[in-house]
Amino acid sequence: MAQPKTHSYILLDRTGSMSSIWVEALSSVNAYAGGISSQAGDIEPDITLAVFDAQDGLQFDVLRRSVKASGWQNVTNNEASPRGMTPLFDAIARIIALAEADNPDKAVIVIMTDGEENASREVKKEGVKAALDRVEKRGWEVVFLGAEFANFADADAVGIASHRSMAMSAPMMRGSMEKLARKSQAYYQNAEANVMFDETDRAEAGEADVQKRKSTGFFKSKK
Repeated sequence: MAQPKTHSYILLDRTGSMSSIWVEALSSVNAYAGGISSQAGDIEPDITLAVFDAQDGLQFDVLRRSVKASGWQNVTNNEASPRGMTPLFDAIARIIALAEADNPDKAVIVIMTDGEENASREVKKEGVKAALDRVEKRGWEVVFLGAEFANFADADAVGIASHRSMAMSAPMMRGSMEKLARKSQAYYQNAEANVMFDETDRAEAGEADVQKRKSTGFFKSKK
C-alpha cells in the first residue's frame, strides 16, 4: 500500500522586530525539521520553509522547497535576516497556494510571527479565510505561533481556532517546535490525530510569561 504524500510548510516572519529573537526562531525551525526526521518512521514528509516581510510589497522567499526531512540543511542567518514590515495575510495566502500546488494528502502549515498584519496589498482577511476554509476541507492542519507575541486577533479574524494558536517565549521556542514536530508526525501517521495545543503545551511554551509581558491588546510597532 502506497504511503500518503505528506508535507510540512513553515511560514516564518522575518520582519524587523524579529531581530531580538532571530537566533531562537531559526533554531526552532531547525529543531522542527530535526524532530520530523527523527520521528519519521515509514512516513517521511517533505518540508518547505518560506520567510516574509514587506518592502514595496510582499517579499516572500522560499529558503527550502520540498526537502525531505532527513536531508534538511539547517537554515542560517546568512540566508535571511530581519527587515521590513508585516504583510501577514499576503504571506499566508502565498504559502497556502504553494501547498495547494503540491497537493499533498496531508499537510501541516506552521505560521510563526511576532506581530500584527500591517502591510498586505494582495489579499484581505476574507481572502485568507477562504483559503483556510479550503485547507480545512482537505483535512490539513494549520497552527499559529506567536513568537514573544500573544495577540491572536489576526488568527481569530481568519478563522484559526484558539486551540491551534499559542504564544511562545524565546527560551522555549526550540522545545515547543520539537514537540510540534511530534504532533505533526502523529497526524501524518494516524488518521485520528490532530495538531492542537493543550494546557501542558502552553505551560511548557511559557505562554503565561509572554502574556504578562505583552497584553493581548498589545500593538507591536514595526520599523
